[in-house]
Amino acid sequence: MADIARPFVTDDDPDRCIRCQDALQAAFRDLVAAATDAGWSEREVLSAIADLAENHLFAMDANANSKALIALLRSMT
Repeated sequence: MADIARPFVTDDDPDRCIRCQDALQAAFRDLVAAATDAGWSEREVLSAIADLAENHLFAMDANANSKALIALLRSMT
């Protein structure tokens, strides 16, 4: 898989998301190519990647909510 460049902009840079996309592009192409070489259609691969990303975001949000709730409950005891 292609190397992924480190961020070279600050966290509050308005173009940070685009810079991240630039950094991921080669690895993304490699992933899509590997999956299509394995026999999956490009549409299936892209749909699966989008679903995986969305599910990961949901899990991150759920974990953050759980941590906040645990902290609240601990402060009540």
